[in-house]
Order: sequence, then C-alpha cells, then structure tokens
Amino acid sequence: MPPTEAATPRQHASTAPAGPQLPEPTYAERVRTLLSLASIATLSTLSRKHAGFPFGSLMPYALDAAGRPIFLISNMAMHTQNLKADGRASLFVEQTGADGDPLGAARATLMGNVEPVPQEEIASAREQYLARHPNSRYWVDFADFNFFRLQPIDVYYVGGFGMMGWVEAPDYEHASPDPLAEASAGILSHMNADHVDSMILLARTHANLEASEATMTSVDRLGFSLRLKTAEGMKGTRINFPREVTTPQETRSVLVDMVRQARVSTQA
Repeated sequence: MPPTEAATPRQHASTAPAGPQLPEPTYAERVRTLLSLASIATLSTLSRKHAGFPFGSLMPYALDAAGRPIFLISNMAMHTQNLKADGRASLFVEQTGADGDPLGAARATLMGNVEPVPQEEIASAREQYLARHPNSRYWVDFADFNFFRLQPIDVYYVGGFGMMGWVEAPDYEHASPDPLAEASAGILSHMNADHVDSMILLARTHANLEASEATMTSVDRLGFSLRLKTAEGMKGTRINFPREVTTPQETRSVLVDMVRQARVSTQA
C-alpha cells in the first residue's frame, strides 16, 4: 500500500487544523487517478510566433502504462509546429463534473518534454488512444497525424483549498489510480441525493463540525471528503474509513457501519 504523503519542503502546509496524520492517498495516487478519469486537457506549448509566450490548446489524451499522456496531433496544428521547434510543454488537467466552487476542485499540471512516440511503440500507443477516443479511428491512420507523448519531469497537484504540492515524476509513474476511480461519480451522486443527514452526522462525530448542509466531494479507497455549510461559513473536512475498500459494495458497507456507530455514540 502506498505510504501516507509526507510533508516535504516541496509541499505547501495545509490550512487544516493540526492533528494526527491519518492514512490518505498520496498526491501521486491522486494525480494518477485524476488523469485516469479525464480525457481532455489543456496543452501549453512555447509559441514559435511569439518567443517565450505559452500557447494553450485543447488536447484529447490517453495514458500509457506509466501514466504518460499520449496525443494524436496533426502536423498542421499550431501546437505541433511549436513542439517540433521546442518540445517543452505542460498539460493542465482538471476534475470533471465537480460541483460548487471550481477552485475547490482537483487539478494537476504535468511539466515535461513532448516527443514523437518511437516507431516500435506506435501500435501500443494507437491501441491505448483508440480505447479512450474511439471516434479517432476515422483519422488515426491519416498520414498527417502522428502520436506524441509527454514525458513528465515534474508534477504539481492542487486538491482544493489548502491541499497542494509537488509530486516527483518517478512517484507519479509508479503510482496507481484509485480502485474506486470509475465508481466514484456514482457513489457521490447517491450520497449527495439520499444521505445528507448521514453525512452531517459523520461530520459531527468524526470531525467535530456542526453543519446544516453537507456534500461529498470525493471518495477513495481510504476515505472521503465533505464540503460543509456551518455557522462560520463553508468548511471542508476529510473523514477516513476504518478499513480500506476497493469496490462500491465495500464502500456502502463501511459507510453503513460508520453511520450506525455514529448514531449509537450520539445516543450514549
């Protein structure tokens, strides 16, 4: 199991109250999960026309086994011309379907060098890209289109207010997406539609926060995050599961147990 994210000089201090370091996914895991769920990002290249200025482009992407973004781009595109002159670039990926303040949503910036995919790896890149973007099979074999790949040299992650820091490229490469990644949207939708009272109870019991409204903003194998409306304004908190989960069924079971125990403790 990946270790808990350690505080380093490269990571900003959280604005949350000091307390015991509970198990949480590492920033590297969170970035891999974020990129596995999204499929379109913003690619910033260095402009040939205006030297030194960044040039932003909408960029569909897929990931290879090491989490490196793969692009299928035309020779006529401005970003391709920029990359052929200077391969340094960054890819900005943001959480999709996030509710509320967009500044509270997760996002990441991958900085690195973009180069053509080597000939011996094109077949694999083609398969990975078409699995993510099946409509691209209509132009994938056009002579004008080629596969490129970003090799990260550094990664910056923002998980919301007070949660941000750098991720070493090797840590990102060796991390795995969270096992609940594909199911998380459904879990959030269900909890926010049907179990607001339970989340308010869990916030009171596990975070000592009194709230009139609660929204689950993220969930992973080790816990979940809530956005709470309190008398002092909007607050965010993370609550950890008592045990690791890997499926929606296990998530439901552990949440039911937590709510049941919270009700017992409030009645004691």
